[in-house]
Amino acid sequence: MPHIKNALIRYRIIDKCIKNKYVSFPSKRDLREACEESLYGGIEGEHICDSTIEKDIFAMRMEMDAPIKYNRLERGYFYENSDFSINDIPLTEDDIESISFAAKTLMQFRDVALFKQFGSAIDKIVDRISLSSEDTDEYIQFESSSSEGGSEFLTSLLEAIKQKFYVTFDYASFVSGELKPRKVVPLLLKQYSNRWYLISFDESKNDYITYALDRIEELEVTKEIASIPIDFNSDNYFKHAIGISSGNKHPEEVKLKTTIVAAKYLDSLPLHHSQKVTEMNEDNFVFSLTVNVSEELIRAVLSYGGEIQVLQPQDLKDEVARRARKLC
Repeated sequence: MPHIKNALIRYRIIDKCIKNKYVSFPSKRDLREACEESLYGGIEGEHICDSTIEKDIFAMRMEMDAPIKYNRLERGYFYENSDFSINDIPLTEDDIESISFAAKTLMQFRDVALFKQFGSAIDKIVDRISLSSEDTDEYIQFESSSSEGGSEFLTSLLEAIKQKFYVTFDYASFVSGELKPRKVVPLLLKQYSNRWYLISFDESKNDYITYALDRIEELEVTKEIASIPIDFNSDNYFKHAIGISSGNKHPEEVKLKTTIVAAKYLDSLPLHHSQKVTEMNEDNFVFSLTVNVSEELIRAVLSYGGEIQVLQPQDLKDEVARRARKLC
């Protein structure tokens, strides 16, 4: 994908150079240096060679019908049709459908504070595409917009993460609603189930703590830079997680016995990337996962009603059974 993206960028740079009325007939070297400087900030030719430009010109001729010609007298390239520009090439139906789908997705976030600056741009994209909302709404329905609770803190927290500043805030207990002061080093913003969360390091607890943004009040970004080295890698942190809870514990092997119907659902929408089938019987399947036992896992198992039975670990089996009894 990066190679394709760079090629498309080079096509536009070449197009711009050829259409530059102040510097006519750019040479192959001119085009290479322009692409090199725009993409990599230099003209040494370390990343783009002359043969790359030759292939780009050939691709533009074949794929975009670009009327690129070479003037031997001027030793440079020009458009046989001076009015041509790749910017004027109409979008294909597939292009329009892709843009429409992407625009619909972006529309879900247009009112979130962090993305409000792009609101007008998103509106223009939606207005310009030929597939009207009335056409697509009949066939495609997206999830409702993300929860806006706490989204006003996204910009400030993002800046604090980049600058490694401490942040302070009051945090409401989910059970009692009581507010307690917190001072943490923000590390990562993560969205899960239409809510935003902050993963942070709390020095007083010497631990990584997750906070829901919609329960944060009086956020303040200090100018104090974190004084301790923090070994945090988001991929490793959530490697064994289901949902937003990492568990901060060693992962356990979880075994689930399911009905045939539930097995089909789990197979098509796995709970975790480590999930695998260990047994296939006539009336049941057994799945194995290596994960942190978390609230999200418990709720996921319970959501299947009696179609999933926990085989191990015992603690998870007992907790699911305890909650299931309360349903009666």
